[in-house]
Amino acid sequence: MRNTVTGRLLTVDDVAEYLGKPKGWVYANWKPRGIPFRKVGQALRCRPAALEEWVDDQN
Repeated sequence: MRNTVTGRLLTVDDVAEYLGKPKGWVYANWKPRGIPFRKVGQALRCRPAALEEWVDDQN
């Protein structure tokens, strides 16, 4: 999944789809694995570029 909307923040569902992982895995691992989420109110959001950089750094 490529995010083509400039400035759009990814949701947990978007990140799970991008990573090919269940949503529960994303929630359980965002802090321990350093997935670059930010809290917006009570929701987690992630910038697409930050997620791509994080994925690149995992190898």
